[in-house]
Amino acid sequence: MGALTETAARQTSPVPQEARKRDSSAQYLTFMLSGEVFSIPILPIREIIQYGELTEVPMMPSFIRGVINLRGKVVPVIDLNARFGRDLTAVARRTSIIIIEMADKEDVSVQAMGVMVDAVNEVVDIADADIEPPPSFGARIRPDFIGGMAKHQGRFMVLLDLTQVLSVDEMTSLGQSLTGVAATQEQEYER
Repeated sequence: MGALTETAARQTSPVPQEARKRDSSAQYLTFMLSGEVFSIPILPIREIIQYGELTEVPMMPSFIRGVINLRGKVVPVIDLNARFGRDLTAVARRTSIIIIEMADKEDVSVQAMGVMVDAVNEVVDIADADIEPPPSFGARIRPDFIGGMAKHQGRFMVLLDLTQVLSVDEMTSLGQSLTGVAATQEQEYER
């Protein structure tokens, strides 16, 4: 009788929080950027479209390639390569734009943004136990852009922290500083 009670107690006892975290997983979209594999969570992704013509917007940071009309909405397109301080992405046959919806800090409004990548690969399941903390050095992108390093099929891939990479506040301040520089240059030219 004691063994039966012990077995029943084990079956009904809740799984420890630590074990649940280790066993959980999430889905990530993997894509290529300058020969490297990156990934982002699929939850904020709304759709993936083939690269098309962009309308350039004057006096924007170089990583904002322009805007697209997505079913009547103006959507800015960020070149991830340029956002990481690299060269602009060369448009090729598999160049894609990932449409992501990001909420502002107060979760009041949602902003759709396009992210330009070399090629989209696949959606993969990554267990939380397979995600390591970001490296403190040696990364070829800003450390705050890295959410972690994931092991998948024997290789590591960079998990991006979208709140940092697509920080609307940071991009707005960069755009404003460029506008200020352009206005100063224009005033000097007029003199």
